[in-house]
Amino acid sequence: MNKPTRARTLTATALVLTVATALTACGGSDDASSDAEPQQTGSSRAATVDNPLVASYDGGLYVLDGESLKLAKTIELPGFNRVNPAGDEDHVVVSTDSGFRVFDAARQTFTNAEFKGAKPGHVVRHAGRTVLFTDGTGEVNVFDPAELGDGAKPQTRTYTSAEPHHGVAIELADGELVTTLGTEEKRTGALVLDKNDKEIARAENCPGVHGEAAAEGGVVGLGCEDGVLLYKDGEFTKVDAPDDYARTGNQTGSDASPILLGDYKTDPEAELERPTRIALIDTRTARMKLVDLGTSYSFRSLARGPHGEALVLGTNGVLHVVDPETGKVERKIDAVGDWTEPLDWQQPRPTLFVRDHTAYVSEPGKRQLHAFDLDSGEKVTSVTLPESTNELSGTIAGH
Repeated sequence: MNKPTRARTLTATALVLTVATALTACGGSDDASSDAEPQQTGSSRAATVDNPLVASYDGGLYVLDGESLKLAKTIELPGFNRVNPAGDEDHVVVSTDSGFRVFDAARQTFTNAEFKGAKPGHVVRHAGRTVLFTDGTGEVNVFDPAELGDGAKPQTRTYTSAEPHHGVAIELADGELVTTLGTEEKRTGALVLDKNDKEIARAENCPGVHGEAAAEGGVVGLGCEDGVLLYKDGEFTKVDAPDDYARTGNQTGSDASPILLGDYKTDPEAELERPTRIALIDTRTARMKLVDLGTSYSFRSLARGPHGEALVLGTNGVLHVVDPETGKVERKIDAVGDWTEPLDWQQPRPTLFVRDHTAYVSEPGKRQLHAFDLDSGEKVTSVTLPESTNELSGTIAGH
């Protein structure tokens, strides 16, 4: 299965473009590879990029125009770097060796906002707030992405977990903070803090808790090794999986759907399980439905469409558009060629990123990036880049 943290051993094969052992990939760092400052190539007074995309490659970041896919800037940044939306129209969060750094993608430059700490992990956006979880310290930082505009570090709500662990947290619209429980060796569940950081709920029946997603109505789901843990209306509810061991460690939600999309793995001994089934978790009924797509996928294959569609990029190169209510595959979009998920989770594989009505799909084997209109299923444009990309993200405002 895939390793959860962002670091690479220095002898590992190089990175090109979201947890080595019993976990699935998401973010963080095991060891440092470089503390060098990023170097920018191109004009030092680059024009502002609208709706920018950011893709990592072995040695840096590419900033691309979200409409044309034209390469606007190359940022040299050694190490294995991860990228996530910061929650506004201009910025992304880059997980580096030293911690989380805020990158102004529209202006193609790093800001002064930085959250230092070992093993930066999950970045979560919800209800107009962005939450960072630093695995090496157990520290949770919450901020309003609207405060990133001046380039300074925003005002932050901070909570420190009882013990460092590979965790995740999400702040709800009413100020409640849902955050995981665990140690470096074992993760067991989650607790909830009110807006004054007083504990108001706890559940310890979610072994191997990993990943989060929010559905319509602000219901939160956390992945377990035997189902999914829901937090709804002030209470935790467990959704049991049909198999004794069934890990749903990666989920994605939509404000337009009460159903969460998750992966579904059932072999605890596999070095890398390549599942063909996905899980659809109905937060209204606390029930799980499984759908077999007939092709495997990776942790970078899951997304949601503008109408709540469940999107899965298969290793057969097809982008599956699934109705989350019925589980029916409504459309198949030929996106890339056939591919195989590599054993090392830090190695590149086709990656899916969705913004509004456009699905962006990377094809690292050809050094290409494609854009598809999700309403028509047609390819909008493609670009070939100097190097193969690995992580793919971009700016997304208001989630």
